[in-house]
Amino acid sequence: MNQLDALKQFTTVVADTGDFKQMGAFRPTDATTNPSLILKAVQKPDYAPLLADTVAQHRGRPLDEVMDRLLVRFGCEILSIIPGRVSTEVDARLSFDTPASVARGERLIALYQSQGIASDRVLIKVAATWEGIAAAEQLERKGIHTNLTLLFSFCQAVACGQAKVQLISPFVGRIYDWYKKSAGSAWVEADRAGANDPGVQSVTQIYNYYKKFGIATEVMGASFRNVGQITALAGCDLLTISPDLLATLAATDAPLMRALDPAAALQSDQQPVHFDENGFRLALNEDAMATEKLAEGIRAFCADAVKLDQLLLDL
Repeated sequence: MNQLDALKQFTTVVADTGDFKQMGAFRPTDATTNPSLILKAVQKPDYAPLLADTVAQHRGRPLDEVMDRLLVRFGCEILSIIPGRVSTEVDARLSFDTPASVARGERLIALYQSQGIASDRVLIKVAATWEGIAAAEQLERKGIHTNLTLLFSFCQAVACGQAKVQLISPFVGRIYDWYKKSAGSAWVEADRAGANDPGVQSVTQIYNYYKKFGIATEVMGASFRNVGQITALAGCDLLTISPDLLATLAATDAPLMRALDPAAALQSDQQPVHFDENGFRLALNEDAMATEKLAEGIRAFCADAVKLDQLLLDL
């Protein structure tokens, strides 16, 4: 059994790509997209007709609506390949606007439903800012399930659990990047690999906390830099993995053991925590890594949204 098949015994495997033509080989259950992945996909010749057709069908409509229709077009193509759910992201430029994020999430779901896609096959991705978490809480109350992205800190995870969101996506690789850069020449890769990887440690803490206190929110590790980070989180509810790392797992026959387990999580010594808005903002501010990576991630997604806008305008 290769490592990809072994991982599927413990964890729901999710494809982290907008390139739906790559998905069939790996048979993932779910798929995630974001503005950067969609931007990368639409610039490939294979997807030029899809982009042009979407623009032609909706020419003259507001740009933000055409953008959402493009995202849903990709999502529908992905859902024709996978058996599970696709995550589609609200425009990152709305990361600090709760009402606008709610409205955009509702529109995305309505567009999917107009294509015959049931709402339970879609997760609306929202940045895990305080405003984004509040938007996700409102969407969940309306029966629209959410995926909270750009999650780097324990306080973000706790607030998401309080809001009863469907799923969170803690970014393993970007946490690792920050600590490696911060350490500079003092970083020793072998000493910070596997269970000692700071990104792996963050997800493990969140997973154990959720399981110990019966929080139903699903944990989906994301943004991996190497296979070791993935194998160290085998047993996590879900892991969203890029096609190149999926291929590496599929080509590797080394044994893979479960690393995270809900029964073991019950033995953790964590205590229950609650965050109101003031406490959340202070805790996030106290975490330099999370503060910097959240801001950086939103800026990057906003920049790619602007580039996507321009592609649509140029057609």
